[in-house]
Amino acid sequence: MGLARIRIVLVEPAGPLNLGSIARVMKNFGLSNLVLVNPQCDRSSDDALKMAVHAKEILESAVIVDTLPQALQGCVRAIATIGRDYSGEIPLENPRTTLPWLLEEPEKPVALIFGREDRGLSNEEINYAQKLVFIPTSPIYPSLNLATAVSICCYELSQLAEIFITPKIPPTEIAPLDIVEPYYQELESLLLSIGYLYPHTAASRMEKFRHLYNRAHIQTAEVAMLRGILRQVEWALKEAEGRK
Repeated sequence: MGLARIRIVLVEPAGPLNLGSIARVMKNFGLSNLVLVNPQCDRSSDDALKMAVHAKEILESAVIVDTLPQALQGCVRAIATIGRDYSGEIPLENPRTTLPWLLEEPEKPVALIFGREDRGLSNEEINYAQKLVFIPTSPIYPSLNLATAVSICCYELSQLAEIFITPKIPPTEIAPLDIVEPYYQELESLLLSIGYLYPHTAASRMEKFRHLYNRAHIQTAEVAMLRGILRQVEWALKEAEGRK
């Protein structure tokens, strides 16, 4: 599948000139899978088509979805790009050292996520990524244009595709993100019901669980096992309540 399986995911892109430029640079470097999450501009506008030049088919074939989870459906790995002002717990990594991780899954869809031009990704959206990439820039003027950021990452991916070696992790093992997500929802619900989580702190505590499982690269069978444990605990709680 090569670079074709890499989804370039743009969250709420607002600039048609950027959108066209991104389509063009994707074609420059051999990528073609563009996903737009709730776009705020028209991909078929004159500005977008003018900047796309000979990559208009990438704009035309771009998949449009409402939410980031929909954009990531089926993906087993996702990296989000982020600005310098991030203050969360996930380590910020360099594109050159981190993007190879996407190519360790040669037969499975993976995603590279880019945020809004004006404010990037929300904390909730960041949680869907397993790794974060920050593109080092001069502190004198650190802000990158969206199309420029996509260009840098597409170039790095194209170079990696030429030299990448057989993956160390079997490609069929890691669970797709849309399979893991329902587990997080069930886990949060159970932990709230037993009082381990409280509504006002649940989001921050669940972030820590997400980070833990993301580092573990859990397999599909392991997710099924974990969900089975949750169901058994829920059954046991109902049984105990019924005997009172």
